[in-house]
Amino acid sequence: MEFKHTSVLLQETISQLKIRPDGIYVDGTLGGAGHSFEIAKRLTGGGQLVGIDQDKDAIAAAAKRLEPYRDRVTIVRSNYENMPQVLSQLGMKGVDGILLDLGVSSYQLDNPERGFSYNTDEPLDMRMDQDNPVSAREILNTWPEEQLEQIIRDYGEEKFAARIAKNIAAHREKKPLETTGELAAIIRASIPMKMQVRGGNPCKRTFQAIRIACNRELDVLRDSIDGMIGLLNPGGRLCIITFHSLEDRIVKNAFKRNENPCICPPEFPVCVCGRKSKGTVITRKAILPSQEELLDNKRSTSAKLRVFEKIKEQ
Repeated sequence: MEFKHTSVLLQETISQLKIRPDGIYVDGTLGGAGHSFEIAKRLTGGGQLVGIDQDKDAIAAAAKRLEPYRDRVTIVRSNYENMPQVLSQLGMKGVDGILLDLGVSSYQLDNPERGFSYNTDEPLDMRMDQDNPVSAREILNTWPEEQLEQIIRDYGEEKFAARIAKNIAAHREKKPLETTGELAAIIRASIPMKMQVRGGNPCKRTFQAIRIACNRELDVLRDSIDGMIGLLNPGGRLCIITFHSLEDRIVKNAFKRNENPCICPPEFPVCVCGRKSKGTVITRKAILPSQEELLDNKRSTSAKLRVFEKIKEQ
């Protein structure tokens, strides 16, 4: 199956990165290289692009797409949480821009071998890194019922998390869950029909939760933002595209904390904690897809772009 993915907020992101022809940029979620292609073709003055992805299929597709710019592109298979180590190994001390697109690619969603989709019956997987030892199947069949309830409630924002977790536990006592179809059937049986009619596909929230847990998505994001800001050169920008409220909240709060890290009580007349601002939040309100993009690509509906700029040298 061909690796396909329509890059969301493409022009807006390229504009916000303020690409310099001689700059160094990192795409931490390379995917099908839609954003990276636009970055690379602008690096006409000796600039360099580092593309990072944990999905071996994405790496292969991106390498093919970026072939015309191979003199200025380095592709690394890794998780973006390892960005500091990756750049250190490449001898890069600072970069002028970093991009994260946290969306699941169309290829991952639609490929029946990857186990992301609730619309087909396929083996439970959901791993973005195919070498990851923890798959959705292992989570659903071995994690305690209470832990399943927690992740479905917290990561999926699912009101019926307790009922879904209970029914998963009951099912696996008889036989292990093996396919996405089995999981989808359990979810549908756990949610009242009137809520299913009103709330769209009832499987979306639970599948999202299991996928997030499988790939440690929120933990990786939460633990990486400060480090990525630290990698930026003065005036460099970090652009992050999120697709649900949990991700967006993490990014928004991290950007705010890096802009104003002071922990002094509000009644103090001057700051005494010594914590200095690392930069400026460029997007007071998130940048959203245009009406035209929403019509062309329904998967852009929930996308939000937030941008942070590293403080310039004083």
